[in-house]
Amino acid sequence: MKKQTKNQLSTITVGYRKRQRRYVFTALTLLFLTFALACIMMIYGNTIYSPKTVLKVLSGEDVEGAVFTIRTLRLPRMLTAILCGLAFGMAGNTLQQLLGNPLASPDIIGVTSGASVAAVFGILVLKLNGGTVSLMAVFSGLLVSVLIYFLSQGGGFSNARLILTGIGMQAFLSAVISWMLLKASEYDVANALRWLSGSLNGVKLENIPRLALVVFGAGGAILLLNRQLSMLQLGEAHAVTLGVSVRRIRLTLILLALLLVAFATSVTGPVASVAFLSGPIATRLSGNGKNGMLTSALTGSTLVLASDLIGQFALPSRYPVGVVTGILGAPYLLFLLLQMNDKGEHV
Repeated sequence: MKKQTKNQLSTITVGYRKRQRRYVFTALTLLFLTFALACIMMIYGNTIYSPKTVLKVLSGEDVEGAVFTIRTLRLPRMLTAILCGLAFGMAGNTLQQLLGNPLASPDIIGVTSGASVAAVFGILVLKLNGGTVSLMAVFSGLLVSVLIYFLSQGGGFSNARLILTGIGMQAFLSAVISWMLLKASEYDVANALRWLSGSLNGVKLENIPRLALVVFGAGGAILLLNRQLSMLQLGEAHAVTLGVSVRRIRLTLILLALLLVAFATSVTGPVASVAFLSGPIATRLSGNGKNGMLTSALTGSTLVLASDLIGQFALPSRYPVGVVTGILGAPYLLFLLLQMNDKGEHV
């Protein structure tokens, strides 16, 4: 009996270590891909610079003809792609794991629409731009997120009620955005549509410190709560037995995820499907044994960097990053809905 128990424990240990190795390998591979794509973004463009020239410019040297392109255009674009990818990837995976539903993505349950409606209002009605529009998007995104959460509280918290409330809110806000676009002048509509498409064009270096502070602050807090999130996935009864303050941890994780989405969206606009795709892709790569928070974040960065390069240089015309990620996300959404229908699952 003791020998049988020892063999079972040995099998469990071997399996655990195998999953650990796979997870570490996946994380390191995604980190390498992110670094490689970031380097390509800095080197490649209408003018191709050598790595040596890029390093000289980044170290502060004044290389004629390269300083503006590298420091003002490519560096903010690359850093924003990485940070927003981290934010969208981690936020999407947090909500999907917490609510136990692959449809619980910020761009499906109305969070990004909350930021978008304020930005479009600022551009079309108030004739604002730049930092003021971003600030409005942040506050509106957070306000709509809180509203969705409290509207879904009737009779106690329910994952399905939160998702359905979010989908309804997204439909309403999308209708409001469409109405504003129809009423606006043609010139203003072009500016609003550029923002709504989700784009890295025009991002500035001064936006980076604030975005980085939120991404690493909120993202770090989510990683610290990762163990409690894993316990919540076992069910409320088990989580309470293990000493988790369910309501407090759930609310904290939701607010942290929404904070990431609101700030990222305020800088780039709603980059479609990154939050939706990152978690499932990371899970497929690293296995089902972990909730893959770190790998989801790195997958988000890889998706944004790769999609921007594809949109800029691999297609006949140049497209914003949100168009490419939206194209990637649409087939997966259809596949997911068909899969859920075959299994008889509900939202």
